[in-house]
Order: sequence, then C-alpha cells, then structure tokens
Amino acid sequence: MGRDAIHDELDDRAAKEADRVVAWRRHLHRHPELSNREVKTARLVANHLRALGVDEVRTDIAGHGVVGVLRGGLPGDRVVALRADTDALPVRDLCGTDFASEAVDADYPGGPFPVSHACGHDCHTAMLMGAATVLAGVRDRLPGTVLFVFQPAEEGPPVTEAGGARAMVEAGAFADPVPTMAFGMHVTPYPKGYLGYRIGNQYGASSLIRIVVSGRQVHGSTPWEGIDPMPAVGAVLTGIGQLYRQVSAFDPVTVTIGHIEDVGRFNIIGETVTLWGTIRCDVESDMAEVQHRLTTLVEHSAAAYGATASVEYLQSVPPVHNSGPWVEAGLPTFRRVVGEERVVETGATLGYDDVSELVGRFGGLYVMLGVQDAALDPSGRPVPVEGGRGLAPNHNPHFYADDDTLVTGVRLHAHVAHDHLAGSLLPRSTK
Repeated sequence: MGRDAIHDELDDRAAKEADRVVAWRRHLHRHPELSNREVKTARLVANHLRALGVDEVRTDIAGHGVVGVLRGGLPGDRVVALRADTDALPVRDLCGTDFASEAVDADYPGGPFPVSHACGHDCHTAMLMGAATVLAGVRDRLPGTVLFVFQPAEEGPPVTEAGGARAMVEAGAFADPVPTMAFGMHVTPYPKGYLGYRIGNQYGASSLIRIVVSGRQVHGSTPWEGIDPMPAVGAVLTGIGQLYRQVSAFDPVTVTIGHIEDVGRFNIIGETVTLWGTIRCDVESDMAEVQHRLTTLVEHSAAAYGATASVEYLQSVPPVHNSGPWVEAGLPTFRRVVGEERVVETGATLGYDDVSELVGRFGGLYVMLGVQDAALDPSGRPVPVEGGRGLAPNHNPHFYADDDTLVTGVRLHAHVAHDHLAGSLLPRSTK
C-alpha cells in the first residue's frame, strides 16, 4: 500500500497538533482519575469533540464513557471505532517529571490511594484527541464514519460497580452505527516509535479472584479456643506456586495475589482474611481448569486447618486476539506510518485489556507503541540504551512515556481510520 496525497495531509495535520497533544497528555498526567471516576477527563474530551464540530458527542456511557461520531462527506458503509482508555491507577507517581501527579483519592473504595497514569492511558487519551482533530479536518474526504471511543474503567471498576468496555457495549454505545473495525494501541517499554504486533493473542484472558478464608475469632493468647485462618492462607499462597505445574507448560498461565485484607489487630486472631488477585491465561480455554484447581486448593487448604473458604471469579476479560487476515491487512499501513524496520512482531504477554470486547465483536487490531529509551537485542527483547532513562514497565511507579512519540500514535489512528474507510485495510475475505 503506497502513499496518497491524503496520507501526506494526515501527517502534516498531525505534526501541527503535536504541541497540543503533548499539552493534553501532561494535563491528564497531572490530574489522573481512577476507574469509574473519570469525570474531569470525560469533560475535557467531550468539550474538545464539540469544539471540533463532530456530528454527535455521546456522554455518560457506562459511567463516564464518551463517544464522538464523525460522519464523512463521501458515501460509505464502513465504520471504524478508534478506542482509548481514560482511567488511571492507584499507584504513586515517581516518573520524575515536573508534571508528575500528586493526586490522592481519599474516597475510593479501599482507599485512600495515590493516583497516577502509570499505565499510559493519559497518552492514549491525548493521542485520540489529536486524531479526532486531524480526521475532522479531512471529513469531506472520508467515505464512512469514525467513532472516537473514550472508554472508562479499563483497569477494572470497584467490584461493586459495573464498568469498562463490556458495559459500554451493553449500554448500546456501538449499536448505531455498528463498527466494521475496532482499533487501538497501548504504549509500552519498547524503543521509541516502534510498533509491536502479534498474530494470535496479543494479550491474555483475565479473571479477578476474591478468596475469603474464615475461622473463629479469639484472643491471641488463647489460639486453641478459636480457629486461626492465617495458616490456611499461608497454605493457599504456597500452593498457588504449584498450580502452574498442573496446566500445560507450553501455554503461559499465572495466578497472582496482589492484596490481602484481615480483620483484627496484633493481639487478636481475626475472623476472616480476604485475598485479592488475578488469573491470566494465554489460552482462554485454560481458564476453567485453573479456576477449578484453585477452588479445590483453597477449600481443601482451609479444611485442613479447620477453617472454611469461598472463591469468587469476577470481571472476566477475554484475550485480545489479532487474527492473521487482519494483521496482514494492517501491516502496510503500520509500515507506512512508522517505517518498515520499526514494525516488529512481539511475543506473548499475560497483560489484559478489555478492548478485546470490541476487537472480538467487530474485528480489528490492537498493537503496541514503544515510548521509552530502549533498543531491541538480537532476540527481540527491549533493553535500555546508554544515557537514557532506562526501562520502566507499565503499572510501575517509575513508568514514563516520551512526549515526542505521541504524534506517531496520532498518525497511526488517522491512517488506520482512513485506510479502513477507503477499503484498503480489510481482511481479504471481506474485500
């Protein structure tokens, strides 16, 4: 797929928006909001879309979701949904910039929490705002419709609340018009400006775990008069390390406990202990087997110590799957935008992203955009470059993203949208 005059214009318009995109990103980074609390972020996005004069701006979707509808000036039935996630994380900000977040959410369930964009969703939101500006400027030459989808709660809402991509689907956000392609990207610790893709599961399947182990509360000086849930918890934590050996060694699986709550104090053997964690599976069909084995481990470990236990599996997310035909269709566009040598195939990852709810329903692609001081070693793994800031993974307090790379994300959105609507970015079977 070669370049047309429209591609040059998209790039020129993106370059002119680069400074504004950086400013939006820095503003969002300084003012992050947790899942299902993205009030100010949604307002910023909606106001910008209205200022652009898009045909419709739909707000308050599944919480604070925003969808802008841009109808092209040329006839066409295709509809591309460009998606960005908008929520932040309960993580300290140690990225070392003058726009680092100092936000604290004192009211969030389980808080207070420090809040930061340690996963890069500030970049995603700013890049899509820039792409909306670019595409609105060429709407008279677009044969179809663009949906600008700003999704809340990608990191998962509080367990007592609904939210995320599935909630937007169920709210009818994609019923009229129905997308013929969904596209998005995630910033990652790869070399600046590199685009990573994977045929198959780009991200794994995920399930939130809540384990409650219950005993009988008693004073710490007389443990024989009660039932201590802590030994059972210890057995569960130890046993989780053996679960990987009971599922295929060729299909990555991980079970992680990230948070533990107890009820009591230093001289009280408490009644309950709650463990929060996640299961990740590269192959979605492994999820049921892992859940069965984990439930067996928990219940039997508790029984061995005279305690009881329950396990719940919440907020399931399917894997992000890039099919071969869609990747084949997208590669020419990717190579045009970032350069052939910067388009690289990545390995599997057990991260999750609920953009899978859109790609799985409507078809499309999800890719990785490198934003850090890195190079690729001979095996294709990112390594730090001398004199750079090093590598900091997503969800780490030190995570950072290079501002100069944001315009590449704007161009990717714009080129993908145009090419799909124009009919060049389509799987062979649908052309």
